Amino acid sequence: MSFLIRAYAPADLAILHAIRAAAFAPVFVSFRDIVGPEIAALGLVTAEQEQADLLDAIAKPDSGHGIAVAEVDSAIAGFVSWKPHIAPGIGEITLNAVNPDHGGRGVGTALYEHALAALKAAGMQLATVGTGGDPSHAPARRAYEKAGFSVHLPSIYMYRKL
Repeated sequence: MSFLIRAYAPADLAILHAIRAAAFAPVFVSFRDIVGPEIAALGLVTAEQEQADLLDAIAKPDSGHGIAVAEVDSAIAGFVSWKPHIAPGIGEITLNAVNPDHGGRGVGTALYEHALAALKAAGMQLATVGTGGDPSHAPARRAYEKAGFSVHLPSIYMYRKL
């Protein structure tokens, strides 16, 4: 598959939201299944909107993030955002998603490589990325590993109903 990676343009935002929503839909379902309906109704009720708001914030010109999109046949197939200087010498791949119709074809890996090159060009010595440890994040973990990420710190996010 051939595709073009280019800089984000503000006119892309609605498409990026649609890709984000489609790519993360199974993740939010998985989260609700894992924590159960009672906790989900309390702790996850705004999760999708929070992620949409995050994309809006990242897309603002003064956010400090870079954003690139991948096009397949002139249609946006995915995006990646990154932020240099989250700490001295450290940059981070932030929100990213690939349209599920284009998953497993190297689009995500190419986007990560683009972001990593941008971070390196900005003088970063280390790149980080965060992802979930649940089954719905397995494709993301494989894609990050394919892009060269290997060392990780396990973490757990816990809930307690009051």
